[in-house]
Amino acid sequence: MNLVDKQVVQTRMNKRIVSNKVMRQLFFLAAIFGIVVLTVLLYRIFSEGLPYLDWAFLTNFASRFPEEAGIKAAIAGSLWLMTVTAPISLVLGVGTAIYLEEYAKENRFTRFIRMNISNLAGVPSVVFGLLGLTVFVRLMEMGRSIMAGSLTMSLLILPIIVVSSQEAIRAIPKNQYEASYAMGATRWQTIRRVVLPAAILGILTGGILALSRAIGETAPLLMIGALSFIAYLPENIWSGFTVLPIQIFNWTGRPQEEFHLVASAGIIVLLVILVLMNSVAVFIRNKFSKRF
Repeated sequence: MNLVDKQVVQTRMNKRIVSNKVMRQLFFLAAIFGIVVLTVLLYRIFSEGLPYLDWAFLTNFASRFPEEAGIKAAIAGSLWLMTVTAPISLVLGVGTAIYLEEYAKENRFTRFIRMNISNLAGVPSVVFGLLGLTVFVRLMEMGRSIMAGSLTMSLLILPIIVVSSQEAIRAIPKNQYEASYAMGATRWQTIRRVVLPAAILGILTGGILALSRAIGETAPLLMIGALSFIAYLPENIWSGFTVLPIQIFNWTGRPQEEFHLVASAGIIVLLVILVLMNSVAVFIRNKFSKRF
């Protein structure tokens, strides 16, 4: 290699080194910007909401007076909604993924279904609210009930669960299938004893993200007519309800500044519930990862 070639190679190496340093700094600044924005947001929420966060706030119903306002009905409604939504969406989502990956034949129809499921994950939530209003509230006459809201939210998060479950199932090595079939297992035994245990981590991760989205959604529930002011607790799945995001949305729309501070306290409670949900799900996921 002559001197000219060495200079050309050195110049290219220097450009790559400079480019790597520039990109590293850009990524670092992007991460710092996100952390700073999140820190400022959390500081504002906690500084404004903590003075209003007490036991009375958790045990009082909504009120026209900010000093007496509480989120008892909203917490109960959110818990009812998640209790019904979680099993419906997980059973349907995982079942759909198993059928598409293990039983459905590879043809244009199945590819069309997979493509549309992926596209549904990006549909605005208000569209699912309109669908729930038309089908569950009016056509099936469920009214403004927890069941109607749960089915609507299940439709909203179903594509996320299906896609994540499909990816988890596809990641299983083929030799595990072959070993199971070689030992005389049927297809269902292979799915139950090999596929699901191996894919449970990916399935739970998708379920966590989907349910976290569901508990923070407002538009679909507003479309089906979920109430913003309730002074009673739901008794069953056919009762009227409200949820934390709707209650917070209602408070932020009030002209009084005190209600905005009360909304910050509600946001803190919603964040705590999300952290608890994710912690339980992570615990279950870690338990399965150690077992299998």
